[in-house]
Formats: sequence, C-alpha cells, structure tokens
Amino acid sequence: MTILNVADIQARLLTIFPEGTEQRTYLTREMAAKTVFTALYANAIEGLDRWIRPNQVCRMTDAQTLLLDDGAREAWYVQSGKNGYVPTVGAPWFADTTREPIRDETIGEGFIPVRAIVERKGLATTSSKGRYALEAEFAALFDVGLVDDAFLTAATVWRAKHLSKTALARQALVASGALTASDAVSVRFPNGETRSLSAGPSSVIAKAVIEQFAPRFLKKPHVLWLSESGNKVVARDEQLATALGIVIDPSKALPDIILVDLGDDAGGSDLLVVFTEVVATDGPINRQRKEALTSIAQEAGFEEGHLAFLTAFLDRATSQFKKAIVEIAWGSYVWLVSEPDHIINLRNGQTTKLSELI
Repeated sequence: MTILNVADIQARLLTIFPEGTEQRTYLTREMAAKTVFTALYANAIEGLDRWIRPNQVCRMTDAQTLLLDDGAREAWYVQSGKNGYVPTVGAPWFADTTREPIRDETIGEGFIPVRAIVERKGLATTSSKGRYALEAEFAALFDVGLVDDAFLTAATVWRAKHLSKTALARQALVASGALTASDAVSVRFPNGETRSLSAGPSSVIAKAVIEQFAPRFLKKPHVLWLSESGNKVVARDEQLATALGIVIDPSKALPDIILVDLGDDAGGSDLLVVFTEVVATDGPINRQRKEALTSIAQEAGFEEGHLAFLTAFLDRATSQFKKAIVEIAWGSYVWLVSEPDHIINLRNGQTTKLSELI
C-alpha cells in the first residue's frame, strides 16, 4: 500500500491549516508531518482500534518508511511499541526524549484541539500502551488518490466540520490580505462620513474599530479623533471636543482613536470617552499610557468613571498580541478584529467571587 512521503504530507498540512490557524506551527512543521506518517504507517486510524505512542514517531526511520508491505508494517507496529526497541534499519528520526514535544505540542496543542487526532478512551494516564490515532476523515485527506481540486474541496469540507467559526473567520481574515493590503483603506464613520487611511494592517484594525467595535459596544458612537502613524491627523471633531471640553492638541501623546459614546441620557450621565490604541506592531495601552491619557481627560473635567481604555489587535494568534498582553494595563479592554463579538475585560478593583461575575 502506498503512503504519501513526509514532504508531501507536510505540503498537505500547510494547505489544510492555512495562515491564520491557531498553533499553525505545531500543525504544519516537519514533526507534525512525521507524526501523521507514522500513524498512517501503523494504520492507527479512528475505528480500527490501533493506536500509536509518541515515541513510535521518534523510532521511525527513513529506511523503514520504504518498507511498505503489510508484513513489514505490522512487524514494525508491534515491535516499535515495546520498551527498549531499537530500529532494525536506519537511524531513528528523533531521540526518545523528543517524545514530549510530539505529545504536548504537536498532538496535545495542535492536532487534538482541532480533532485531527483522537485519544483512546479508558486508558490510564500511566499506561504505556498506544493512545493516539488519526481521526478517520482527517486520515482520508492523505489518500494518495485524492489530488488537485478534489483534495482542496475535501480539505475545505473537513475544516468546516472540525474548526470553530472563530478559527474559520481568523483564516478568512488572513486570506483576505488584511495583513498585506496595498490599497488605501476607506473608513465609514458612524455619522456616514468617510475617510481614507494609508494602506497597511494598522489601518485595517482602525477601520474595524470604527465600523465594527463602535456599533457593537457603544450606544451612540462618535469619532472624536483619528490619526495615523507619523502623527498624521485624519479626522478630529473640534465642535464636539469643544462641547465636551476636551482640548485636542496633536503635540500631546494622543491615542490612535478617541471614540465618544454619547449614550441615552441627555444629561450626559452615561457619556463615555474611549481612548483606543491600534496595535499592528507595538504600543498597547500600558499602565503609564493609561495614566497619561487619564490626565488628559481629567484636565477636561472628566471623571474616571466616564473613561474607557481599549487596545485593538488583529488576532490573538499574532506575535504582537502575545508580546503586548503582558503589559496591557489593568482596568482596560482588549478587542480583536478576528473575534468582533467578544471583548476582553482586564478587570481592576476589589476581589469578586467568580460566581458573582457569571
């Protein structure tokens, strides 16, 4: 029986899990391809009651991959699962000590969350028996006879069935070219006016904040201030700023966007000023930034209860988010373009029982 080689399996993994997939590195690296190959070689596929151990991936060899008759594969499957096994042909792919990243990263954080690998039920955690097998429909994606458009269609169907809506939205976002957009970005304000921003990921995030975040999370949103890198002022509403008593001084360290929620109360009791930083490279609202912006607002006569601080990112999987999350200020919020219906509240204040937050 023919099995795709490791290089071809990796090429298919890169297609099955496109850019924007969470933990894509774990799902598409060579170690992942070798894990899939080993499972296919051992016929460890859901429904067949055959399971592999991570160290069997370590014990596979290039020479063994060429022995594809049923007898050779069965003998390897049985013998390689035993303690103390030493490959009879060729050098092992990895040292036995490498089984932990195979188990914890490739399988545990990569394949199992997307249901590409299933785990054997009823097996003690201390058991040395094999416990992992390829999910049946996932294994079918590596059929040598499945090629070209047929493979692409099958991969699309598999993703739709196995990945969450959020994961699919994230992939679509990246596939749309948001990170590499070369055209100017047109932004429609809540009042119907439009402005043009320079091409680039920062503009894509700013557009999403104004067009998606504002109507979702604010009652009566208004754009008070919008700027780009290089301190270029795109829009500022002097009339509203004057009415609110906010002095918009471009020489100060203003945020990328200032949104105002005019609220429902004509008296302004529920008015809210939202200082927003867009992060495509760096610059989240950290503690020092929050204190500086609070000072600007307090000089205009606002109390802290009428202020909100927001840092917007493209996606949780980006390196920018992972780098910045450790310094984002307590008492602020995080919003993601790829998950527009959700908001992260870095709650600050007195300790509250979890049951009171639910």
